[in-house]
Amino acid sequence: MIKVLVVDNHPIVRTGLKLYFENTPDITVVGTLKSGIEIFEFVRRYPVDVIISEIDLPELNGITALRAIKKEHQHLKVIMFSHHPESIYAVSTLKAGASGYVSKTVEVDKIKEAVYKVFNGGTYLSDEMNKHISFDDSRKVTSRMFKRLSTREVEVLKLLSSGKKNKEIAKELDINEKTVSTYKARLYRKLNVTNLVDLIHQAKHMEMT
Repeated sequence: MIKVLVVDNHPIVRTGLKLYFENTPDITVVGTLKSGIEIFEFVRRYPVDVIISEIDLPELNGITALRAIKKEHQHLKVIMFSHHPESIYAVSTLKAGASGYVSKTVEVDKIKEAVYKVFNGGTYLSDEMNKHISFDDSRKVTSRMFKRLSTREVEVLKLLSSGKKNKEIAKELDINEKTVSTYKARLYRKLNVTNLVDLIHQAKHMEMT
């Protein structure tokens, strides 16, 4: 029997997942929590195999809780189950110790598929995300996304990540502002984002060489 702990600040999500797994004979929800801080006491007191957790949690966010839990309980498998875009947050959560990432927009059976896979030692991501992610022998996460970027695009991305404006980037790289805007548009498209905040998040959480 796979023992699952659900952590989400929305009662409907906690209740929904608990009811859903009641129809699965080899998976049982042993607890439901509404905040990240509650996880520590629960896993010390009760046996848990897999944690399904949202990123946005009160008191202690899911990624911070994930890092701390994995230091204390390395055997625990954690699936991040979030409304945040997988393309932006999957890599950072895997690097923090998660075994999988499931978007809340997917069909419900995907969460069951993820539980089975991570329980058996695998890593669960969507098929689309798997195209951009690879794992070396030590399970270190690397991304193929940046391999598609030109040298100049990487330069622009690094400068954007450091907080520089288009005008400053243009001056530093000795190009005009319109060209900087063109590179930004290419970066949005290649990294599958729609705004600067998410673009910078990608840059900070995915390996750049």
